[in-house]
Amino acid sequence: MKAIQALLDKEVNARNNTEELSYEKPDPLLVAKRQKDEFAIVLCALFAYGNARQIVKLLESLDFSLLDSSEKSIEKALKGHYYRFQNSDDFIAIFKALRRLKQDHSLETLFYEGYKKENSVLEGIDALIGKILSMTNHRTHGFDFLVSKPFKRDRQNSIKLIGNAPYKRWNMFLRWMVRDDCLDLGWWKNIRKEDLILPLDTHTFNVSLQLGLLERTTYDLKSAVLITQKLKEFDALDPIKYDFALYRIGQEKIV
Repeated sequence: MKAIQALLDKEVNARNNTEELSYEKPDPLLVAKRQKDEFAIVLCALFAYGNARQIVKLLESLDFSLLDSSEKSIEKALKGHYYRFQNSDDFIAIFKALRRLKQDHSLETLFYEGYKKENSVLEGIDALIGKILSMTNHRTHGFDFLVSKPFKRDRQNSIKLIGNAPYKRWNMFLRWMVRDDCLDLGWWKNIRKEDLILPLDTHTFNVSLQLGLLERTTYDLKSAVLITQKLKEFDALDPIKYDFALYRIGQEKIV
């Protein structure tokens, strides 16, 4: 594992610079870093699935100032918008829901209400999902995929690790908001970096298997937690600093 840690530490140091975010190396964080509003940033994260170049193209087509406009303005501006699983009704619904939420709440405060009970980022994510869903009656496959459904729980009301997806986009949003370096934003100061969970996608999942960070071959929330625990052996206070490096290693086929 020492050799693996040395490789990852090298990649982390090499990639902790703004040149890693460019049109040549597209990443949704390229657009998210330009935003001055956590509600715009969460939209960047929620739409961050699929081809990275297409994600950036979509995000740059969105007018995030609509979050402060009227609902009629939202309807007019987003009519005809679509992206993979989401049609224009889904775009309109998520903008309206976040607009309504923004009028009375901050995402950080809502997240913290769930998180503070056990320093659980999963409970914080679940609180945010529940609050967004409460802002609209709109339900479609595309909308549910975008926002995510509340976590499945066991009989003791604990969030299941087996049976839940990794919730990659939500954990990526938290990485952006909690960590603070040349890449991540570090806006949220009340959440501990050591509580974050790896935003597991297919790149980081496959790389983790190849590097021996994970032996389990199921792509789910438990695997995300297990890799995070392994990364804590390298840096107990900031294990998710390795996320971007793992992603680029897979994307660039370094291993």
